[in-house]
Amino acid sequence: MTNQTDISFDWIDTNRDLTEFVDYASGFDTYYLDTEFHREKTYFPQLALIQIACGDRIAVIDPISTDATLLIPLFTGDATCVLHAAQQDLDVMAQSIGCIPSRILDTQLCAGFLGHSQPSLASLLQGMLKVIVPKGDRLTDWLRRPLTSDQLRYAASDVAYLAELSSLIFSELEQRGRMPWAVEACEELRTRPTGPHAPVNAWLRVKDVRTLKGRSRFVARSVAQWREERAMDLDLPPRHVLSDIAVLGVAQKAPRSAEELLQSRGVDNRHASGAQGRALLDAIAAGVADSLNGELSFPTSDTDDLDKSMRPAVTLVSAWVTELAKQSSLDAGLLGTRKDITDLLSGDPDARMKQGWRADIVGRDIEDLVAGRKALTFTGLQGSGLKLVTVTPS
Repeated sequence: MTNQTDISFDWIDTNRDLTEFVDYASGFDTYYLDTEFHREKTYFPQLALIQIACGDRIAVIDPISTDATLLIPLFTGDATCVLHAAQQDLDVMAQSIGCIPSRILDTQLCAGFLGHSQPSLASLLQGMLKVIVPKGDRLTDWLRRPLTSDQLRYAASDVAYLAELSSLIFSELEQRGRMPWAVEACEELRTRPTGPHAPVNAWLRVKDVRTLKGRSRFVARSVAQWREERAMDLDLPPRHVLSDIAVLGVAQKAPRSAEELLQSRGVDNRHASGAQGRALLDAIAAGVADSLNGELSFPTSDTDDLDKSMRPAVTLVSAWVTELAKQSSLDAGLLGTRKDITDLLSGDPDARMKQGWRADIVGRDIEDLVAGRKALTFTGLQGSGLKLVTVTPS
């Protein structure tokens, strides 16, 4: 093992230098990207750094002192962007830059097609390249300026080895004939919706909200929606606007005045007075009014809409999918989640296991299993576990 700390990089903190680097990077078919961001004190993620490697250069870009939208020509070009664990990077770029790369490959996702289960970048680098990346600055406040050379070197290390690592992963995927699967899965990830959840559903994320009954559920939904919209307007975490315990407290009591508001746990003068107090009381009143129109239920589980006779099949098929993934050196979560299996068994025409590579590997076999054309057998403790066999008509 070697501890790689001697990484050369360019610190880019002017638009002129960023434009020059974008022109340089646009001349390559592939570039390697990572971001650093914070969201502990804000509603929306705050982009703090962008690291890009291509050719023989690594750029650590300061989006605070530069216009990060200057990267859009690179993102919208024909080059492929390689990232690791890309979902949060895509979210923050969509929010902060208004654009994400037009083509991506995610090394974490691609490694899943080689049997790895959501591996960290550090574990892949250590396992495949025998490289140990520095760890000391993992919890850096990336928004603080100036950053030290050690902090910047740590940031640069996140992209410094992606070219070599991805080359190994992609080569093995090609050898196994799985590269088309990985490309399809990465495009599925790239086109997944980004951004905040719908405020009307914010109540479902309130801790212990399932303890509420009747009218209290409606009030919790209305108050949580108000809190979410207020948090978005102020760019604050929702719990900085009103705590979860306060949402539960006002939901149970449904106060009608500032004085009654102050009797609810977690509510103080900051919440009960002035315009904020009036807005909170309006949200409570709206929830009470909604409660007069019926019952409010929590979303059903994955299997609730499935025919009762089919529910045992979910557990059986899940076990077989896990076994098949193990035998095939695939991450079982990629092959099919419990929801994916339920969607397929319930006949959902948009079920993921009816589409593309999942249908080729397992989806059609599951449909044959349900239709009685195939069956699962147990091969015993010395065998390979569950095995799918074709049913021969008698």
